[in-house]
Amino acid sequence: MRNYDLDTTCVQGGYTPGNGEPRQIPIYQSTTFKYDTGEDMGKLFDLEASGYFYSRLQNPTCDLVAAKICELEGGSAAMLTSSGQAANFFAVFNIASCGSHVVASSAIYGGTYNLFAVTMKKMGVDFTFVEPDCSEEELEAAFRPNTRAVFGETIANPALTVLDIERYAAAAHRHGVPLIIDNTFATPIHCRPFSFGADIVTHSTTKYMDGHGAAVGGCIVDSGHFDWMAHAEKFPGLCTPDDSYHGIVYAEKFGQSGAYITKATAQLMRDFGATPSPQSAFLLNLGLESLHVRMARHCENGQAVAEFLSADDRVSWVRYPSLKGDPYYGLAQKYLPNGSCGVVSFGIRGGRKNAEAFMKALRLIAIETHVADARSCCLHPASTTHRQMNEEELIRAGAPGDMVRLSCGLESSAALIADLKQALDSIGK
Repeated sequence: MRNYDLDTTCVQGGYTPGNGEPRQIPIYQSTTFKYDTGEDMGKLFDLEASGYFYSRLQNPTCDLVAAKICELEGGSAAMLTSSGQAANFFAVFNIASCGSHVVASSAIYGGTYNLFAVTMKKMGVDFTFVEPDCSEEELEAAFRPNTRAVFGETIANPALTVLDIERYAAAAHRHGVPLIIDNTFATPIHCRPFSFGADIVTHSTTKYMDGHGAAVGGCIVDSGHFDWMAHAEKFPGLCTPDDSYHGIVYAEKFGQSGAYITKATAQLMRDFGATPSPQSAFLLNLGLESLHVRMARHCENGQAVAEFLSADDRVSWVRYPSLKGDPYYGLAQKYLPNGSCGVVSFGIRGGRKNAEAFMKALRLIAIETHVADARSCCLHPASTTHRQMNEEELIRAGAPGDMVRLSCGLESSAALIADLKQALDSIGK
């Protein structure tokens, strides 16, 4: 890994062309790869040699882009997935199976909550959800002998709570399990969770990393810091022979820095096939090249909009971690000193009815099930992304009925504020 700063890594990380090779990452648009002998290919199946044989598992374009994200996060290994949901599923299921338990923050994306609380529960993985600001006693009480991981989001979507990463990492490590952090909203430009004790990072690359709403994708990055063999009894999938892959013991063969991602690729990607296309990976890389520039503008717009909304009497509350007076301002200064993100959550006075009327009145800002895009967009989580939750669960997830989630794009802040003002003016008319 090269010792570039983050700005330079965004542009040049992951891939260095040789003499006469393509300057841009090539698109290896092929499902299969040719070898001279069966023995050569057999070495790949035995994980004795590096290379490619089928793009369901690995593809050179995808791996080059994953390598860039790995450099940005300061990790030891990484892999792309077909979506952020796939990344979070793989990240947990790689170390938690039927009969396992996971501690998770309750303030997470609604789709992730449903993945954990419903789908993975049907698979035999149990989750205990804790308030991100719970007491030490409550956090400790959430752990069980069969706990295998702790999960949280750097900046929760859409509640915009900031997780105290160091606190959750310390709790996880006291119990001999890794901390998994979804770093989608902050991106490594504004927070690198590994430096605060996290062990695994995930991303929905569909958001800021892509930045243009062009390609769905996800990524998992391993820090290489967690000692799987020191807790071998908790992680048999990594520390005992894999009967489905020639009896390989991943933690022994690939060490602390490579075991986790190798297992996720050789086993989970092989069986679930949630791989991105090379074209999607190529588009993601184009987004990554400007990530450091775009994040500054997203945050500039987010700050201006948050300040405008907080001064308007028709808005009952505003959540933006970088806004002075926000409940998470202190944690944001610790973990996100250079800016948080472009997403602002706020409540419309008068509740759900007025929130829906406000959204119908927007002209420039589009209603979309999306965030972190060059174009500003808006959503009412209670009736869309979080609609599977009841009122109590909505409140626990930080998405009450009056909430509007606004993702500030790259337009001028003046244009965004003008649209918000006219929409607020329309309420009740």
